[in-house]
Amino acid sequence: MPFIMKDRPNIMIIAGEVSGDMHAAGVVRSLTERYAGARFFGVGGDLMKEAGVEIMYHVDDMAVVGLAEVVRRYGFLKKVFKHMLAEVRERRPEAVILVDYPGFNLRFAAKVKPLGIKVIYYVCPQVWAWNRSRIPRMARILDRLITIFPFEVDCFEGTGLKVNFAGHPLVDEAREALAEEPVELPWKGMPKVALLPGSRTHEIASMLPVMWSAAAILEETHPGIGFIVATPSEKQASVVRNVMSGLSSGPSMYEVTVGQTRQVLRQAEAAMVVSGTATIEASLMRCPMIIAYKVASLTYFLFKLLIRIPFIGMVNIVAGKEICPEMVQGKATPQALADSIVPFLHDGQPRRTMIEALKSVNSSLGSGDAARTTAGFIAEELNSEPD
Repeated sequence: MPFIMKDRPNIMIIAGEVSGDMHAAGVVRSLTERYAGARFFGVGGDLMKEAGVEIMYHVDDMAVVGLAEVVRRYGFLKKVFKHMLAEVRERRPEAVILVDYPGFNLRFAAKVKPLGIKVIYYVCPQVWAWNRSRIPRMARILDRLITIFPFEVDCFEGTGLKVNFAGHPLVDEAREALAEEPVELPWKGMPKVALLPGSRTHEIASMLPVMWSAAAILEETHPGIGFIVATPSEKQASVVRNVMSGLSSGPSMYEVTVGQTRQVLRQAEAAMVVSGTATIEASLMRCPMIIAYKVASLTYFLFKLLIRIPFIGMVNIVAGKEICPEMVQGKATPQALADSIVPFLHDGQPRRTMIEALKSVNSSLGSGDAARTTAGFIAEELNSEPD
């Protein structure tokens, strides 16, 4: 006799970063459509709270970057871990949904699984890039894994873990942005070039000076060129302006925008993008790009020892080849960035070839409605026999 899920499931959900809060909120809304009486509690942000989740700890307090910050925040994170585990034991939710945030969430899954509670992981950790030893462990401590990239499913072949590709959550947002009427942006020249120096303070401090100098070089060879530095929030815009104030040279025609990244990418001829999710966003907006990244020398040395993939840009990883030029570490110089982006500033074969390659990547990211698809997989798991 199959186990039948009750109409008012009690579900814990943990998202420790802003991106996880965004992805989780959509899933919660879709689950609420299926289970009108569902109750959610856990760790998240404002979007999850708006979706109806009882937020016990906010993502603003959970997000940590780098080993030093992890060490500094260890006491707090340990307290959260113990508290949430106690809540699992007390409330006995039908499932615990863990969203990305692997350093915390995989350890949490290992503690929850023996309690006989369903453990569902959404947004696969990048085990395919490094630490593949985590794969068999994940198969032991999870009931189901839901991925946002298609190639991740194959990584778990033969492990016995149920793995489903739901599509990338940004597909729907990009489609909406492309369907909107074009907005007026403060471009001060042409061709139009977008600069995306990252969302984290250390990324901006490291990469913006390089992009800024590259922009100055481009202005010498392309008089009248215009730049927009796209930032996701006023906080990042403030960091950008502070970094700019300490730079001696840069382009004359530029502007900084807040919360308009997709429209900036939609209108730009090309973009300089820091490696990460932003490369997927640029791809979905069909904006040709070059990818740049640099870190401290020791960090890069350790990175090269651990990483088992040939690319750093997510769009190239999905494509399985370098469709967007990558300038990493010592190659990430102003001159290299300027030289690499020139072929994409005007219509021609290099630009057309890249756009076609980006379209191919986009089609592999799913047809949209990732949140609803994810909710469907979660409902399927909730309604299955407990292990």
